[in-house]
Amino acid sequence: MNGFETGLRGSRAWLDVEGGSPVALPAERWHAAPADGDELLLDSCTGPTVDVGCGPGRLSAALHDRGVPVLGVDSSPVAVELTRQRGAPVLQRSVFEQVPDEGRWRHALLADGNIGIGGDPVRLLTRVAALLAEGGSALVELDPPGGGLRRGRARIATGHEARGDWFDWAWVAAEVAGDVAAGAGLRLTWVTGHGGRWFAELHKPGREPEHVGAGGGPSPR
Repeated sequence: MNGFETGLRGSRAWLDVEGGSPVALPAERWHAAPADGDELLLDSCTGPTVDVGCGPGRLSAALHDRGVPVLGVDSSPVAVELTRQRGAPVLQRSVFEQVPDEGRWRHALLADGNIGIGGDPVRLLTRVAALLAEGGSALVELDPPGGGLRRGRARIATGHEARGDWFDWAWVAAEVAGDVAAGAGLRLTWVTGHGGRWFAELHKPGREPEHVGAGGGPSPR
């Protein structure tokens, strides 16, 4: 089992950054009940939501329990297994592959730093915008102000014998959220610190849909 999968199962984990210092990962939070910052994201999801890089599925499961139509998407089989165990719909797939009901989701979640997926936030948000209905929004977690936009390579580690492969990643600080959003054709609606974390909402142009995912909302297929 590689470092990422071990971390998903709740072990202490950190991010090895090429040419930089290791960064501790909140593996315990991934498995805990939603905290203050999570609740801000959850309360903002008022309709069908795709949870991009859902990990063990804590947010997908919380939305499912609230009766919000949701689909977790993650490329890790361990993440998919854990999300299913929580009772939430989930699909094992990269967000850059075909996702059910593209162009119909009211919200997309990018929590726990997942705006860094692929190392190019503008490319990722452009893809997320394609998943959203007109007037839909991406709810993203950011780094604290002061870090700007950084790109690099990283890997998940839990010990000397449990290290994943290197992958491209990015870090987006709160003060550059508007610029990154604009590059993807999205509009920054708000950015705020909450519960010791930072979040923003990015809207896709167009009138916010009154009904998205008719008949119970999008469902995995």
